[in-house]
Amino acid sequence: MKLASLKNGRDGKLVVVSTDLSRYLDADITLQAALDDWDEIKPALEELYTRVNTGDGEVFDQSLCSSPLPRAFQWADGSAYVNHVELVRKARNAEMPETFWTDPLMYQGGSDAFLGPRDDILVADTAYGIDMEGEVAVITGDVAMGASAEEAEKEIRLIMLVNDVSLRGLIPGELAKGFGFFQSKPSSAFSPVCVTPDELGEAWNGKKLNLPLLLSYNGEAFGCANAGDDMTFDFPTIVAHAAKTRPLGAGAIVGSGTVSNKDADGTPGRPVCDGGLGYSCIAEIRMIETINHGAPQTPFMQFGDRVRIEMHDENGDSIFGTIDQKVVQYK
Repeated sequence: MKLASLKNGRDGKLVVVSTDLSRYLDADITLQAALDDWDEIKPALEELYTRVNTGDGEVFDQSLCSSPLPRAFQWADGSAYVNHVELVRKARNAEMPETFWTDPLMYQGGSDAFLGPRDDILVADTAYGIDMEGEVAVITGDVAMGASAEEAEKEIRLIMLVNDVSLRGLIPGELAKGFGFFQSKPSSAFSPVCVTPDELGEAWNGKKLNLPLLLSYNGEAFGCANAGDDMTFDFPTIVAHAAKTRPLGAGAIVGSGTVSNKDADGTPGRPVCDGGLGYSCIAEIRMIETINHGAPQTPFMQFGDRVRIEMHDENGDSIFGTIDQKVVQYK
């Protein structure tokens, strides 16, 4: 089943979208309300999904979508790809503790005002070091405090993509305070569509999404790393980590962190133009350039730059729709 929220007030209007993303039917509810009573609401949504896939409904326009949850009670972003953590910490001349391979990193992001998938990324100053981060995220049902990974897996309701915008120039100063991200993590954007796990077929094994995450930057291929490869901590593990000392309410969003693959020989990945899998953020290529050339060569995002993030199924069709955003100066 594929679901989206059309822009309508603070919480959007939930619609059920056809498999090919061409049509929709109104569900007469919000996604948060559906998640609050998922077992009762899901059969009605599935009935709409059957209808929309047999030709009912109106034309679906991704540009009218908010993020599936325009705001959420919880947005916790992990860092499941330790390869990414290692590279970014090197960029800050910070050693990576060995525990990072066994104990997931996670931060709690702002969830009161997500961007829509086609909304501009508004930033006051390019000196902040504007970066995109392509990720996968899950939306959960109610997860009990102290839930095991096996219990957490059963509460994964929906899956979507993320552009978790980072302001790299602000991160070192914030972390130096010893208290974590805040100003360096502005509003994130999610894909137009979120999907139930069964919609992904064999690409979803209950733990990881084994498909390439496709990023283009200013019209050129930038990344195609496989979201299932090099994922040190799978989704049930990071959801359980988030719930270790607190319950997660229905509608909690848990992100994977930046999708990141090593090259076939175990070295840091190569750019797409060199035959590699590329990157899901600019910070990684800057680190590779530093390793290879002594200094970064690729600048962070400038006003007018555009990023697209999507994922295709085995037939080459878009699963979640497209995040397509431009960086614009905030005044």
